[in-house]
Amino acid sequence: MKFLPTVFSALFISGLLGVGAEKPNILFIFADDQCFDTIGSLGLTDIETPHLDRLVERGMTFTHAYNMGSWSGAVCVASRHMLNTGAFVWHAEKISQNLNTNKPGNTEWPDFQKENLMWSQLMKSGGYDTYFTGKWHVRAKPESIFDVATNVRGGMPKQTEAGYDRPTQGVPDKWSPFDPQFGGFWEGGKHWSEVVADDAGNFFERAAESENPFFMYIAFNAPHDPRQAPEEFIDRYPLDRIEVPANFLPEYPYKDQIDNPASLRDERLAPFPRTKYAVQVHRQEYYAIITHMDEQIGRILDQLEAAGESENTYIVFSADHGLSVGHHGLIGKQNLFEHSVKVPFLMAGPGIPAGSRNDSLIYLQDVMPTTLELGGIEKPAHVQFQSLLPVIKGESSGYEAVYGAYLKSQRSVIQEGFKLILYPKVPKVLLFDLEDDPLEMNDVSGIHPEKVKAMYQTLKELQAETGDTVDLDPIFPELL
Repeated sequence: MKFLPTVFSALFISGLLGVGAEKPNILFIFADDQCFDTIGSLGLTDIETPHLDRLVERGMTFTHAYNMGSWSGAVCVASRHMLNTGAFVWHAEKISQNLNTNKPGNTEWPDFQKENLMWSQLMKSGGYDTYFTGKWHVRAKPESIFDVATNVRGGMPKQTEAGYDRPTQGVPDKWSPFDPQFGGFWEGGKHWSEVVADDAGNFFERAAESENPFFMYIAFNAPHDPRQAPEEFIDRYPLDRIEVPANFLPEYPYKDQIDNPASLRDERLAPFPRTKYAVQVHRQEYYAIITHMDEQIGRILDQLEAAGESENTYIVFSADHGLSVGHHGLIGKQNLFEHSVKVPFLMAGPGIPAGSRNDSLIYLQDVMPTTLELGGIEKPAHVQFQSLLPVIKGESSGYEAVYGAYLKSQRSVIQEGFKLILYPKVPKVLLFDLEDDPLEMNDVSGIHPEKVKAMYQTLKELQAETGDTVDLDPIFPELL
């Protein structure tokens, strides 16, 4: 799954890598469950993100960044294991089985933590001081692989039963996003997003005392549910401001066959069948917690500038995956539609053109080998994702195709502006023209049968590269 070369160099960036002897700092800011269309300046959603907009203005926006998929219902787990090991999805699953355990694991891979092969450990080998705060969700112990790790959080803030199956129009809501009695992000007395920004500020102070460059992994739990924010942020989004997605459905027709049933935790957050009112309320809370997180990101950016390190720091902002929040009758991220697999990806730093956009197909986990190259660290053989520096320089146009998978029940491939989705348990073939139909509302598989077959062959090639063992041929013989 190599990058495609381009026939010309669109950019010449002398500031990237190798100019000056000083290694650059790396500041990685990571959100949880944030859809690609929730950056205000991109004009896709009526949402306020002035500080993420600052990064858009300052650097490059990758418009087609994807998460590769998941081996579990907790999509965060797979995404973050891929990110921190550099391995494609099904290989990362096997690596995860060996991490931080004395139990017999699979023999194909070593224990990456013990062998110093995790992202932070590789950065440390290149002379970096390493810092972590926030959501981890990886089996390795962050306290053992970062120089400093504070306020390490689990997969999500504690949800209460009152936070499910709500709201119902005309019935008093049993849950509130800004009432501290429901715990969650309010556990400990200060909103967790604010704690993350506090920790980042403390990291900058510690880094100032060191002669080494820093690698900071700043991981918000926001905007994962329970989507809680101070009341003033909820008030910014009155319901008459919230638009229901054009691809809204009361119920997705294949939800049970794609392992996205009504019993799935994420899907239980809103009532069945979906109502436009419930979707508006959930999106209101989603936008509010994103805007609140954005304010904390603004604090981090200001602290970086105050520390005098802004000019020698590469900043990357992304998320582990997206979220449905009402698209296609779904609420969670256990699907392969754009709203759930496509993420924001912003990169700013020395030599990166301000206000630029890049439409290349990439994976969010490409940030890992990118930082290795920026730090002058040799990329180990196990790292399968690719550095983005050739893409930024215009020497590559990214991946030829992007693979997607969820458990054994969903497979997808994106290539040349089209997405092929397969549901083996139905069985069902879907094809979407992403340029003409970005909301994936019109299946055109019947119109383009030859394209379906060609993309199926690409998918099979990617299965081999990612370690996917699901045999689709007996299920879809018509595609051979």
